[in-house]
Amino acid sequence: MTYVAGKTVVITGASRGIGESAARIFAEAGANVALLARSSGDIERIAGEIGENALAIACDVSDAEAVEAAMVATEAKFGGIDILINNAGLIEPISHLASSDPEGWGKVIDINVKGVYYGMRSVIERMKKRGGGSILTISSGAAHGPVEAWSHYCASKAAVNMLTRCVDKEERENGIRAIGLSPGTVATEMQREIKASGINPVSKLEWSDHIPPEWPAKCLLWMCGPGGDDWLGDEIALRDEDIRKAVGLK
Repeated sequence: MTYVAGKTVVITGASRGIGESAARIFAEAGANVALLARSSGDIERIAGEIGENALAIACDVSDAEAVEAAMVATEAKFGGIDILINNAGLIEPISHLASSDPEGWGKVIDINVKGVYYGMRSVIERMKKRGGGSILTISSGAAHGPVEAWSHYCASKAAVNMLTRCVDKEERENGIRAIGLSPGTVATEMQREIKASGINPVSKLEWSDHIPPEWPAKCLLWMCGPGGDDWLGDEIALRDEDIRKAVGLK
């Protein structure tokens, strides 16, 4: 898809799952990709497999200074930032609220909410200087309804949905395209953690019930083009058959 050719995308949580798939798919479409993850091993391997248009940056997104440093490094390598994909997220420790561990609960907020905020804040002015850009965030049905033992995850995804809407409210006129993607259940390591918990209906799903991570990755690519324009400040649900058809998923 030529609308990302030559552009630069920063992807958090890029060491596996949706993030890894997005890095590969965007690179195939001609984009420069900066892969961010807490540890460097997997992203260095993936970047090496992608080639010269990929950069691996070890970055803890819960650290505002680390996020800013990653954006500086991306600019130094590729000259600017056009797309941010806020993919990094945790669901562990899964627990009922009354017995939850405050430190673990707070860590999820640090990564799932603050990490998204830090990324958004760091790229908005950079994108505006380039005439605009796209800020895409992974949302969830958990943003809109309670799920047993997921108080931290539901709260974080609801907050991220509102962050996306706030960016759209404040920056759409400046060329910033803020959109959320609710992919449904995806065959990633997170689903293995959910399955192991044995709590709530999501943990009862079979592996074959989940979509492959390439599907949301392809949708994220589609969202960077004109197809995403009808969803600015909103959230796209990949469970929607019309969306799947528009993206070209079978």
